[in-house]
Amino acid sequence: MNQLLAMRAFRCIVECHGFSAAAERLDTTHSTISRQLQQLEAELGTRLINRNTRRFSLTTAGQQYYAACVDILERLDQAAVAVAQAHESPSGVLRISAPMVIGTLELANWLPAFQQRYPEIEVDLSCDDRFVDLIAEGFDVALRICGALEDSSLVARLLTVSPMLLVASPAYVARHGLVRQIRKLAEHQMLGFTAGSDWLLTDSHGATTPVNPQGRFKTDSISSLHAAALAGVGIAAFTRATVQDDLLSGRLVHILPDCSLGQRHYYALYPHARHVALKVKVFVEFMAEHYRNLTAPLR
Repeated sequence: MNQLLAMRAFRCIVECHGFSAAAERLDTTHSTISRQLQQLEAELGTRLINRNTRRFSLTTAGQQYYAACVDILERLDQAAVAVAQAHESPSGVLRISAPMVIGTLELANWLPAFQQRYPEIEVDLSCDDRFVDLIAEGFDVALRICGALEDSSLVARLLTVSPMLLVASPAYVARHGLVRQIRKLAEHQMLGFTAGSDWLLTDSHGATTPVNPQGRFKTDSISSLHAAALAGVGIAAFTRATVQDDLLSGRLVHILPDCSLGQRHYYALYPHARHVALKVKVFVEFMAEHYRNLTAPLR
């Protein structure tokens, strides 16, 4: 008796609720399926299925053995896929949904290296701040930035947790001075989103102060907000991951470094599947590596 074939036959009988349907799924005959089950029961020394001409039911031993079969067979299938993928080159079209900040301000920091490492993957990137329906809209993976992820039927891989920072250009600081107290922000130009909310700043003593980023410039575009900050128009809030290069190069400076503005979680989301596509696996690992490397000390 081939025990693995017999285990697959038994599992199929249970999941198809009958011998005929199981035989059709496995492309074999009713008699072959029945014989495999009989041999399996003889090998185990116990009955797995109570059956008659009209219906069947699992015995207690059958219920336990079915659960074990599912676990063993899925592990074997996953191992086979892993071995096959080890000799496979990631390829194909990878459809990614990402927020505008990643698609505009962070894209140059990771896309060239990703495409150089995986030249057979074609990236199809859609930038939208809404939460897309991955399955209905045909995306392979989504990148999301949020305070905390809501319950989801998707697989969620935390890539990094990045603090929010207040930043301004050296030219702005030279003209208006360096802010040293939260209350002094009201004397400065603060750059915000058209439909944005207050900044909640926590000082070194743990006291939290809401600040409404009122100023002469508001926008609904993250790219415009970044450009305005670089141009010296005022003070803006970004994640450290977004402005890391600007801070290290001196294009922007950190305002109120002793205060906390909260943090944002970066996630990679993809649908549950027994076998995740290799192109998705390597992309998620690449992005996790990219964000792990954003650890250089800030000036």
